[in-house]
Amino acid sequence: MTTSVRHPQKRIGQLRSVQDLDSFEIIPDQRSRGSGIPRSAWFRRRRASRWYLPYALILVALDYLAAALASAATISTLEKATSGFAHAPGLFNLIAYVFLPLTWLVMLWGYGGYDRRFLGVGTDEFKRVVRASWTVIAIVALTALAFKIKDLSRFTVATVMVETLAFILIGRYGMRRLLHLLRSRGYAVNRLLLVGTLPETLEVHTAITRHRATGMVPVAIHLSEGYMAAYEANTPVPVHVGRDIVSLVQEVGADTIAVCGTASSEPGELRRLAWQLEGTGIDLVVAPQLTDIAGPRVHIRPVEGLPLLHVEEPTLSGVAWLVKNIMDRALALVGLMILLPFFPLVALGIKLSDPGPIFFRQLRVGREGQQFRVWKLRTMYTDAEDRLASLVDQNETDGLLFKIKNDPRIFKFGKFLRTTSVDELPQLINVLVGDMSLVGPRPLPAEDGDFLGDVRRRLLVRPGITGLWQVSGRSDLSWDDAVRLDLYYVDNWSLLLDVLTMWRTIWVVLRSKGAY
Repeated sequence: MTTSVRHPQKRIGQLRSVQDLDSFEIIPDQRSRGSGIPRSAWFRRRRASRWYLPYALILVALDYLAAALASAATISTLEKATSGFAHAPGLFNLIAYVFLPLTWLVMLWGYGGYDRRFLGVGTDEFKRVVRASWTVIAIVALTALAFKIKDLSRFTVATVMVETLAFILIGRYGMRRLLHLLRSRGYAVNRLLLVGTLPETLEVHTAITRHRATGMVPVAIHLSEGYMAAYEANTPVPVHVGRDIVSLVQEVGADTIAVCGTASSEPGELRRLAWQLEGTGIDLVVAPQLTDIAGPRVHIRPVEGLPLLHVEEPTLSGVAWLVKNIMDRALALVGLMILLPFFPLVALGIKLSDPGPIFFRQLRVGREGQQFRVWKLRTMYTDAEDRLASLVDQNETDGLLFKIKNDPRIFKFGKFLRTTSVDELPQLINVLVGDMSLVGPRPLPAEDGDFLGDVRRRLLVRPGITGLWQVSGRSDLSWDDAVRLDLYYVDNWSLLLDVLTMWRTIWVVLRSKGAY
Protein backbone atom coordinates (compact mmCIF):
# COMPACT_ATOMS: atom_id res chain seq x y z
CA MET A 1 0.00 0.00 0.00
CA THR A 2 1.23 3.46 -0.83
CA THR A 3 0.11 6.68 0.70
CA SER A 4 -0.20 10.34 -0.08
CA VAL A 5 -1.24 13.37 1.94
CA ARG A 6 -4.75 14.58 1.11
CA HIS A 7 -7.40 16.81 2.61
CA PRO A 8 -10.38 14.79 3.83
CA GLN A 9 -13.00 17.09 2.26
CA LYS A 10 -11.65 18.60 -0.95
CA ARG A 11 -8.83 18.32 -3.46
CA ILE A 12 -5.88 20.64 -2.82
CA GLY A 13 -3.91 22.31 -5.58
CA GLN A 14 -1.23 24.91 -5.23
CA LEU A 15 -0.66 26.42 -1.82
CA ARG A 16 -1.74 29.92 -2.80
CA SER A 17 -5.19 28.62 -3.74
CA VAL A 18 -5.74 26.94 -0.39
CA GLN A 19 -8.08 28.84 1.93
CA ASP A 20 -8.67 26.38 4.71
CA LEU A 21 -6.15 23.77 5.87
CA ASP A 22 -7.30 22.57 9.25
CA SER A 23 -6.64 18.82 9.19
CA PHE A 24 -5.04 16.15 7.07
CA GLU A 25 -5.09 12.39 6.96
CA ILE A 26 -3.07 9.68 5.26
CA ILE A 27 -5.15 7.65 2.82
CA PRO A 28 -4.15 4.99 0.28
CA ASP A 29 -3.46 6.06 -3.26
CA GLN A 30 -5.17 3.61 -5.59
CA ARG A 31 -3.29 4.89 -8.65
CA SER A 32 0.08 3.81 -7.28
CA ARG A 33 2.26 1.91 -9.70
CA GLY A 34 4.78 0.51 -7.23
CA SER A 35 3.91 -1.95 -4.47
CA GLY A 36 7.15 -3.78 -3.87
CA ILE A 37 6.21 -6.47 -6.44
CA PRO A 38 9.35 -7.86 -8.12
CA ARG A 39 9.93 -6.82 -11.72
CA SER A 40 12.29 -8.13 -14.38
CA ALA A 41 15.74 -6.58 -14.14
CA TRP A 42 16.11 -6.76 -17.93
CA PHE A 43 13.08 -4.65 -18.84
CA ARG A 44 13.25 -1.52 -16.77
CA ARG A 45 11.65 1.70 -17.80
CA ARG A 46 14.01 4.32 -19.20
CA ARG A 47 15.01 6.97 -16.65
CA ALA A 48 13.10 10.22 -16.74
CA SER A 49 16.39 12.15 -16.80
CA ARG A 50 17.59 11.97 -20.42
CA TRP A 51 20.95 13.76 -20.38
CA TYR A 52 22.98 10.91 -18.91
CA LEU A 53 22.81 8.22 -21.63
CA PRO A 54 24.25 10.23 -24.56
CA TYR A 55 26.84 11.77 -22.22
CA ALA A 56 27.95 8.34 -20.99
CA LEU A 57 28.14 6.98 -24.56
CA ILE A 58 30.41 9.87 -25.56
CA LEU A 59 32.60 9.15 -22.53
CA VAL A 60 32.87 5.49 -23.56
CA ALA A 61 33.94 6.50 -27.06
CA LEU A 62 36.46 9.03 -25.74
CA ASP A 63 37.93 6.57 -23.24
CA TYR A 64 38.36 3.94 -25.96
CA LEU A 65 39.93 6.52 -28.24
CA ALA A 66 42.27 7.65 -25.43
CA ALA A 67 43.55 4.10 -24.88
CA ALA A 68 44.04 3.48 -28.62
CA LEU A 69 45.70 6.87 -29.09
CA ALA A 70 48.14 6.18 -26.24
CA SER A 71 49.14 2.89 -27.88
CA ALA A 72 49.60 4.59 -31.26
CA ALA A 73 51.65 7.42 -29.74
CA THR A 74 53.93 4.98 -27.93
CA ILE A 75 54.46 2.83 -31.03
CA SER A 76 55.32 5.86 -33.14
CA THR A 77 57.84 7.27 -30.65
CA LEU A 78 59.50 4.13 -29.25
CA GLU A 79 61.34 1.92 -31.72
CA LYS A 80 61.32 -1.08 -29.38
CA ALA A 81 57.62 -0.89 -28.65
CA THR A 82 56.78 -3.87 -30.88
CA SER A 83 60.04 -5.78 -30.51
CA GLY A 84 58.44 -8.37 -28.27
CA PHE A 85 55.87 -9.16 -30.98
CA ALA A 86 58.12 -8.98 -34.07
CA HIS A 87 56.91 -12.45 -35.09
CA ALA A 88 53.23 -11.54 -34.72
CA PRO A 89 52.53 -7.86 -35.43
CA GLY A 90 48.84 -8.60 -35.97
CA LEU A 91 48.52 -9.97 -32.43
CA PHE A 92 50.22 -6.86 -31.06
CA ASN A 93 47.79 -4.58 -32.89
CA LEU A 94 44.87 -6.66 -31.62
CA ILE A 95 46.10 -6.28 -28.05
CA ALA A 96 47.04 -2.61 -28.36
CA TYR A 97 43.95 -1.37 -30.18
CA VAL A 98 41.22 -3.80 -29.06
CA PHE A 99 41.91 -5.83 -25.94
CA LEU A 100 43.71 -3.15 -23.92
CA PRO A 101 41.15 -0.38 -24.64
CA LEU A 102 38.32 -2.79 -23.84
CA THR A 103 40.04 -3.69 -20.56
CA TRP A 104 40.11 0.01 -19.69
CA LEU A 105 36.40 0.34 -20.44
CA VAL A 106 35.49 -2.70 -18.34
CA MET A 107 37.56 -1.49 -15.39
CA LEU A 108 36.17 2.03 -15.63
CA TRP A 109 32.66 0.59 -15.65
CA GLY A 110 33.47 -1.69 -12.72
CA TYR A 111 34.82 1.21 -10.64
CA GLY A 112 31.78 3.39 -11.36
CA GLY A 113 33.48 5.59 -13.94
CA TYR A 114 30.21 5.80 -15.87
CA ASP A 115 27.91 6.02 -12.87
CA ARG A 116 25.57 8.98 -13.36
CA ARG A 117 25.86 9.89 -9.66
CA PHE A 118 29.50 10.90 -10.09
CA LEU A 119 29.52 12.49 -13.54
CA GLY A 120 29.69 16.24 -13.92
CA VAL A 121 30.42 17.36 -10.35
CA GLY A 122 32.93 16.66 -7.61
CA THR A 123 36.16 14.68 -7.68
CA ASP A 124 34.76 11.15 -7.38
CA GLU A 125 34.73 10.68 -11.16
CA PHE A 126 38.47 11.35 -11.45
CA LYS A 127 39.25 9.28 -8.35
CA ARG A 128 37.51 6.29 -9.91
CA VAL A 129 39.45 6.71 -13.14
CA VAL A 130 42.73 6.65 -11.21
CA ARG A 131 41.66 3.58 -9.22
CA ALA A 132 40.70 1.79 -12.44
CA SER A 133 44.13 2.58 -13.88
CA TRP A 134 45.86 0.71 -11.03
CA THR A 135 43.73 -2.35 -11.73
CA VAL A 136 44.52 -2.22 -15.45
CA ILE A 137 48.24 -2.02 -14.64
CA ALA A 138 47.90 -5.05 -12.36
CA ILE A 139 46.03 -7.01 -15.05
CA VAL A 140 48.67 -6.22 -17.70
CA ALA A 141 51.48 -7.18 -15.31
CA LEU A 142 49.84 -10.49 -14.33
CA THR A 143 49.04 -11.29 -17.97
CA ALA A 144 52.65 -10.69 -19.01
CA LEU A 145 53.80 -12.91 -16.12
CA ALA A 146 51.30 -15.67 -16.88
CA PHE A 147 52.20 -15.88 -20.58
CA LYS A 148 55.92 -15.32 -19.87
CA ILE A 149 56.27 -12.43 -22.30
CA LYS A 150 59.90 -11.67 -21.53
CA ASP A 151 60.55 -9.37 -24.48
CA LEU A 152 57.81 -6.94 -23.49
CA SER A 153 59.38 -3.61 -22.60
CA ARG A 154 58.40 -2.49 -19.12
CA PHE A 155 59.09 1.10 -20.09
CA THR A 156 56.73 0.75 -23.06
CA VAL A 157 53.95 -0.63 -20.86
CA ALA A 158 54.43 2.13 -18.27
CA THR A 159 54.39 4.79 -21.00
CA VAL A 160 51.14 3.44 -22.48
CA MET A 161 49.48 3.29 -19.05
CA VAL A 162 50.48 6.82 -18.06
CA GLU A 163 49.52 8.28 -21.43
CA THR A 164 46.16 6.50 -21.40
CA LEU A 165 45.38 7.77 -17.92
CA ALA A 166 46.38 11.30 -18.92
CA PHE A 167 44.31 11.20 -22.13
CA ILE A 168 41.25 9.86 -20.29
CA LEU A 169 41.46 12.53 -17.60
CA ILE A 170 41.92 15.27 -20.20
CA GLY A 171 38.99 14.00 -22.23
CA ARG A 172 36.72 13.79 -19.19
CA TYR A 173 37.75 17.23 -18.01
CA GLY A 174 36.90 18.61 -21.46
CA MET A 175 33.52 16.85 -21.41
CA ARG A 176 32.83 18.21 -17.95
CA ARG A 177 33.53 21.76 -19.14
CA LEU A 178 31.15 21.19 -22.05
CA LEU A 179 28.52 19.79 -19.69
CA HIS A 180 28.83 22.84 -17.42
CA LEU A 181 28.43 25.10 -20.44
CA LEU A 182 25.26 23.27 -21.45
CA ARG A 183 23.93 23.43 -17.90
CA SER A 184 24.54 27.18 -17.75
CA ARG A 185 22.14 27.41 -20.69
CA GLY A 186 19.50 25.15 -19.15
CA TYR A 187 20.36 21.86 -20.86
CA ALA A 188 21.44 18.50 -19.38
CA VAL A 189 19.91 19.24 -15.97
CA ASN A 190 17.92 17.27 -13.42
CA ARG A 191 14.56 18.83 -12.61
CA LEU A 192 13.82 18.42 -8.89
CA LEU A 193 10.65 18.26 -6.87
CA LEU A 194 11.59 19.16 -3.29
CA VAL A 195 9.58 17.37 -0.59
CA GLY A 196 9.64 18.42 3.06
CA THR A 197 8.84 21.35 5.33
CA LEU A 198 9.22 24.86 3.93
CA PRO A 199 12.46 25.74 5.84
CA GLU A 200 14.06 22.42 4.86
CA THR A 201 13.14 22.67 1.18
CA LEU A 202 14.23 26.30 0.94
CA GLU A 203 17.59 25.47 2.53
CA VAL A 204 18.18 22.71 -0.02
CA HIS A 205 17.00 25.02 -2.81
CA THR A 206 19.57 27.63 -1.78
CA ALA A 207 22.38 25.08 -1.55
CA ILE A 208 21.87 23.39 -4.92
CA THR A 209 21.23 26.58 -6.89
CA ARG A 210 24.44 28.35 -5.86
CA HIS A 211 26.19 26.91 -8.91
CA ARG A 212 24.53 25.92 -12.16
CA ALA A 213 27.26 23.36 -12.78
CA THR A 214 25.54 21.00 -10.32
CA GLY A 215 22.85 20.50 -12.94
CA MET A 216 20.00 20.48 -10.41
CA VAL A 217 17.06 22.78 -11.06
CA PRO A 218 14.21 22.80 -8.50
CA VAL A 219 10.87 23.22 -10.26
CA ALA A 220 8.41 22.85 -7.38
CA ILE A 221 8.02 22.21 -3.65
CA HIS A 222 5.65 19.72 -2.03
CA LEU A 223 5.08 20.50 1.64
CA SER A 224 4.76 17.68 4.13
CA GLU A 225 3.78 19.95 7.04
CA GLY A 226 3.73 23.57 8.14
CA TYR A 227 1.16 24.54 5.51
CA MET A 228 -0.24 27.63 7.22
CA ALA A 229 3.21 29.16 7.82
CA ALA A 230 3.88 29.14 4.08
CA TYR A 231 1.07 31.52 3.14
CA GLU A 232 3.12 34.69 3.39
CA ALA A 233 6.39 33.16 2.18
CA ASN A 234 7.85 34.40 -1.09
CA THR A 235 8.97 31.10 -2.58
CA PRO A 236 11.23 30.84 -5.67
CA VAL A 237 9.18 27.96 -7.13
CA PRO A 238 5.49 26.94 -6.90
CA VAL A 239 4.44 25.26 -3.65
CA HIS A 240 1.98 22.34 -3.51
CA VAL A 241 0.33 20.42 -0.68
CA GLY A 242 -1.86 17.35 -0.44
CA ARG A 243 -0.96 16.01 -3.89
CA ASP A 244 -0.03 12.53 -5.06
CA ILE A 245 3.71 12.93 -5.51
CA VAL A 246 4.09 10.75 -8.61
CA SER A 247 1.36 12.56 -10.50
CA LEU A 248 2.74 15.91 -9.31
CA VAL A 249 6.19 14.99 -10.67
CA GLN A 250 4.67 14.29 -14.06
CA GLU A 251 2.65 17.50 -13.93
CA VAL A 252 5.63 19.80 -13.19
CA GLY A 253 7.97 17.93 -15.53
CA ALA A 254 10.40 16.78 -12.82
CA ASP A 255 12.64 13.72 -13.10
CA THR A 256 13.98 13.60 -9.52
CA ILE A 257 12.36 13.77 -6.09
CA ALA A 258 14.54 15.23 -3.33
CA VAL A 259 13.31 14.40 0.16
CA CYS A 260 14.58 17.17 2.43
CA GLY A 261 15.21 16.62 6.12
CA THR A 262 12.58 14.57 7.87
CA ALA A 263 9.93 15.11 5.13
CA SER A 264 7.35 13.02 6.96
CA SER A 265 6.49 12.20 10.54
CA GLU A 266 4.88 8.91 9.48
CA PRO A 267 7.10 5.82 9.98
CA GLY A 268 7.82 4.01 6.71
CA GLU A 269 6.60 6.90 4.53
CA LEU A 270 9.93 7.25 2.70
CA ARG A 271 10.06 3.53 2.02
CA ARG A 272 6.55 3.58 0.60
CA LEU A 273 7.50 6.52 -1.61
CA ALA A 274 10.43 4.49 -2.95
CA TRP A 275 8.03 1.63 -3.72
CA GLN A 276 5.68 4.01 -5.43
CA LEU A 277 8.46 5.26 -7.73
CA GLU A 278 9.49 1.78 -8.88
CA GLY A 279 9.13 1.47 -12.62
CA THR A 280 8.54 5.19 -13.19
CA GLY A 281 12.12 6.13 -14.12
CA ILE A 282 12.05 8.90 -11.49
CA ASP A 283 15.10 9.23 -9.23
CA LEU A 284 14.74 9.50 -5.46
CA VAL A 285 17.39 11.29 -3.40
CA VAL A 286 17.47 12.20 0.28
CA ALA A 287 18.99 15.51 1.38
CA PRO A 288 19.75 15.31 5.12
CA GLN A 289 20.37 18.51 7.06
CA LEU A 290 24.15 18.34 6.69
CA THR A 291 24.74 21.44 4.61
CA ASP A 292 28.37 22.06 3.61
CA ILE A 293 29.67 18.75 4.98
CA ALA A 294 31.52 16.83 2.26
CA GLY A 295 31.14 13.16 1.44
CA PRO A 296 34.41 11.83 2.95
CA ARG A 297 33.19 12.80 6.43
CA VAL A 298 29.80 11.15 5.98
CA HIS A 299 29.40 7.36 6.21
CA ILE A 300 26.25 5.24 6.17
CA ARG A 301 26.43 2.30 8.55
CA PRO A 302 23.39 -0.01 8.60
CA VAL A 303 22.45 -1.28 12.07
CA GLU A 304 19.58 -3.78 12.21
CA GLY A 305 18.09 -2.37 9.02
CA LEU A 306 18.43 1.22 10.21
CA PRO A 307 20.83 3.29 8.06
CA LEU A 308 22.78 5.45 10.53
CA LEU A 309 24.51 8.50 9.07
CA HIS A 310 27.84 8.97 10.84
CA VAL A 311 29.58 12.35 10.59
CA GLU A 312 33.30 12.16 11.36
CA GLU A 313 35.32 14.98 12.88
CA PRO A 314 37.42 17.16 10.53
CA THR A 315 40.97 15.86 10.06
CA LEU A 316 43.29 18.69 11.10
CA SER A 317 46.29 16.59 12.07
CA GLY A 318 48.13 13.43 11.09
CA VAL A 319 50.31 12.43 8.14
CA ALA A 320 48.28 14.33 5.54
CA TRP A 321 48.49 17.52 7.60
CA LEU A 322 52.27 17.06 7.92
CA VAL A 323 52.52 16.61 4.14
CA LYS A 324 50.53 19.81 3.67
CA ASN A 325 52.95 21.79 5.86
CA ILE A 326 56.00 20.37 4.08
CA MET A 327 54.45 21.02 0.68
CA ASP A 328 53.59 24.61 1.66
CA ARG A 329 57.13 25.48 2.66
CA ALA A 330 58.75 23.67 -0.27
CA LEU A 331 56.54 25.35 -2.87
CA ALA A 332 56.91 28.73 -1.15
CA LEU A 333 60.70 28.46 -1.27
CA VAL A 334 60.68 27.46 -4.94
CA GLY A 335 58.21 30.24 -5.75
CA LEU A 336 60.32 32.91 -4.05
CA MET A 337 63.44 31.76 -5.88
CA ILE A 338 61.63 31.96 -9.22
CA LEU A 339 60.04 35.36 -8.51
CA LEU A 340 63.07 37.01 -6.93
CA PRO A 341 64.51 38.36 -10.24
CA PHE A 342 61.18 40.05 -11.05
CA PHE A 343 60.71 41.86 -7.73
CA PRO A 344 63.11 44.75 -8.62
CA LEU A 345 61.00 45.56 -11.70
CA VAL A 346 57.81 45.54 -9.63
CA ALA A 347 59.46 47.68 -6.96
CA LEU A 348 60.48 50.22 -9.61
CA GLY A 349 56.90 50.39 -10.88
CA ILE A 350 55.59 51.07 -7.36
CA LYS A 351 58.22 53.77 -6.70
CA LEU A 352 57.44 55.54 -9.97
CA SER A 353 53.70 55.44 -9.20
CA ASP A 354 53.95 56.82 -5.67
CA PRO A 355 57.00 57.48 -3.47
CA GLY A 356 56.91 55.40 -0.35
CA PRO A 357 57.52 51.86 0.90
CA ILE A 358 57.41 48.95 -1.55
CA PHE A 359 55.73 46.56 0.84
CA PHE A 360 52.54 46.98 2.83
CA ARG A 361 52.56 45.10 6.12
CA GLN A 362 49.31 44.81 8.02
CA LEU A 363 48.46 43.00 11.24
CA ARG A 364 46.31 39.92 10.55
CA VAL A 365 44.81 37.12 12.65
CA GLY A 366 46.21 33.64 12.07
CA ARG A 367 45.77 30.15 13.46
CA GLU A 368 44.35 29.96 16.99
CA GLY A 369 44.07 33.74 17.10
CA GLN A 370 47.79 34.45 16.86
CA GLN A 371 48.54 37.74 15.14
CA PHE A 372 51.18 38.25 12.46
CA ARG A 373 52.10 40.84 9.85
CA VAL A 374 51.22 39.89 6.31
CA TRP A 375 53.54 40.80 3.41
CA LYS A 376 51.93 42.48 0.40
CA LEU A 377 53.11 44.77 -2.37
CA ARG A 378 51.80 48.29 -1.82
CA THR A 379 49.04 49.17 -4.29
CA MET A 380 47.61 52.32 -2.64
CA TYR A 381 48.83 55.85 -2.09
CA THR A 382 50.62 56.45 1.20
CA ASP A 383 47.67 58.48 2.56
CA ALA A 384 45.16 55.68 1.91
CA GLU A 385 44.37 55.13 5.59
CA ASP A 386 43.66 58.83 6.13
CA ARG A 387 41.22 58.85 3.21
CA LEU A 388 39.37 55.74 4.36
CA ALA A 389 36.91 57.61 6.61
CA SER A 390 35.58 59.63 3.68
CA LEU A 391 34.88 56.48 1.63
CA VAL A 392 33.12 54.33 4.23
CA ASP A 393 29.67 55.18 2.87
CA GLN A 394 30.74 53.87 -0.58
CA ASN A 395 31.53 50.37 0.68
CA GLU A 396 30.17 47.78 -1.79
CA THR A 397 30.46 44.75 0.49
CA ASP A 398 29.09 43.73 3.86
CA GLY A 399 30.37 42.14 7.04
CA LEU A 400 34.00 42.78 7.97
CA LEU A 401 35.02 43.57 4.39
CA PHE A 402 35.63 46.94 2.77
CA LYS A 403 35.83 46.93 -1.03
CA ILE A 404 35.21 49.49 -3.77
CA LYS A 405 35.57 48.47 -7.41
CA ASN A 406 37.07 51.81 -8.44
CA ASP A 407 38.86 52.72 -5.22
CA PRO A 408 40.47 56.18 -5.75
CA ARG A 409 43.21 55.30 -3.25
CA ILE A 410 44.71 52.71 -5.65
CA PHE A 411 47.26 54.06 -8.13
CA LYS A 412 47.28 52.80 -11.72
CA PHE A 413 50.16 50.33 -11.41
CA GLY A 414 48.65 49.13 -8.13
CA LYS A 415 45.41 48.30 -9.94
CA PHE A 416 47.42 46.16 -12.36
CA LEU A 417 49.07 44.38 -9.43
CA ARG A 418 45.66 43.65 -7.86
CA THR A 419 44.06 42.51 -11.11
CA THR A 420 46.87 40.02 -11.72
CA SER A 421 47.14 39.12 -7.99
CA VAL A 422 50.88 39.90 -8.10
CA ASP A 423 50.47 41.99 -4.93
CA GLU A 424 49.73 38.77 -3.00
CA LEU A 425 52.95 36.96 -3.99
CA PRO A 426 55.13 38.31 -1.13
CA GLN A 427 52.87 36.30 1.19
CA LEU A 428 55.04 33.35 0.20
CA ILE A 429 57.35 34.74 2.91
CA ASN A 430 54.55 34.25 5.45
CA VAL A 431 54.07 30.70 4.18
CA LEU A 432 57.80 29.98 4.47
CA VAL A 433 57.95 31.10 8.12
CA GLY A 434 54.74 29.23 9.01
CA ASP A 435 52.29 32.11 9.53
CA MET A 436 50.22 31.19 6.49
CA SER A 437 49.50 28.32 4.13
CA LEU A 438 49.22 28.21 0.35
CA VAL A 439 45.53 27.27 0.68
CA GLY A 440 43.25 28.26 3.53
CA PRO A 441 40.70 30.81 4.76
CA ARG A 442 41.35 34.45 3.95
CA PRO A 443 43.43 36.28 6.61
CA LEU A 444 41.37 39.09 8.14
CA PRO A 445 42.78 42.30 9.64
CA ALA A 446 43.32 42.18 13.40
CA GLU A 447 41.72 45.59 13.95
CA ASP A 448 38.34 44.19 12.92
CA GLY A 449 38.04 42.91 16.47
CA ASP A 450 37.39 39.52 18.00
CA PHE A 451 35.74 36.91 15.80
CA LEU A 452 32.74 35.38 17.51
CA GLY A 453 30.37 32.53 16.69
CA ASP A 454 30.87 30.57 13.48
CA VAL A 455 33.50 33.00 12.18
CA ARG A 456 35.92 32.03 14.93
CA ARG A 457 36.07 28.47 13.59
CA ARG A 458 38.18 29.78 10.72
CA LEU A 459 41.04 30.13 13.18
CA LEU A 460 41.47 26.34 13.47
CA VAL A 461 43.76 26.40 10.43
CA ARG A 462 46.37 28.76 9.01
CA PRO A 463 45.04 31.43 6.64
CA GLY A 464 45.96 30.95 3.00
CA ILE A 465 47.20 32.92 0.01
CA THR A 466 44.39 31.34 -1.98
CA GLY A 467 41.26 29.50 -0.93
CA LEU A 468 37.74 28.59 -1.86
CA TRP A 469 36.58 32.20 -1.67
CA GLN A 470 39.27 33.29 -4.17
CA VAL A 471 38.23 30.68 -6.74
CA SER A 472 34.51 31.27 -6.18
CA GLY A 473 34.19 34.99 -6.83
CA ARG A 474 36.64 36.76 -4.50
CA SER A 475 35.50 40.34 -3.86
CA ASP A 476 32.20 39.72 -5.67
CA LEU A 477 31.07 37.44 -2.82
CA SER A 478 29.03 38.59 0.14
CA TRP A 479 30.44 38.29 3.65
CA ASP A 480 28.13 35.37 4.45
CA ASP A 481 29.25 33.46 1.34
CA ALA A 482 32.91 34.13 2.14
CA VAL A 483 32.47 32.79 5.68
CA ARG A 484 30.53 29.78 4.41
CA LEU A 485 33.32 28.83 2.00
CA ASP A 486 36.00 29.32 4.65
CA LEU A 487 34.12 27.12 7.10
CA TYR A 488 33.58 24.50 4.39
CA TYR A 489 37.34 24.37 3.89
CA VAL A 490 37.98 23.95 7.62
CA ASP A 491 35.41 21.17 7.94
CA ASN A 492 36.33 19.27 4.76
CA TRP A 493 40.04 19.87 4.27
CA SER A 494 42.07 17.36 2.26
CA LEU A 495 45.25 17.35 0.18
CA LEU A 496 43.18 16.82 -2.94
CA LEU A 497 41.05 19.85 -2.10
CA ASP A 498 44.25 21.92 -1.75
CA VAL A 499 45.57 20.74 -5.12
CA LEU A 500 42.27 21.40 -6.88
CA THR A 501 42.01 24.85 -5.30
CA MET A 502 45.51 25.79 -6.49
CA TRP A 503 44.65 24.51 -9.97
CA ARG A 504 41.46 26.56 -10.07
CA THR A 505 43.37 29.61 -8.78
CA ILE A 506 45.48 29.67 -11.96
CA TRP A 507 42.41 30.09 -14.16
CA VAL A 508 40.77 32.60 -11.83
CA VAL A 509 43.91 34.75 -11.85
CA LEU A 510 44.18 34.58 -15.64
CA ARG A 511 40.59 35.80 -15.94
CA SER A 512 41.02 38.41 -13.16
CA LYS A 513 37.65 37.37 -11.77
CA GLY A 514 36.55 39.41 -8.74
CA ALA A 515 39.97 41.07 -8.35
CA TYR A 516 39.81 44.75 -7.36
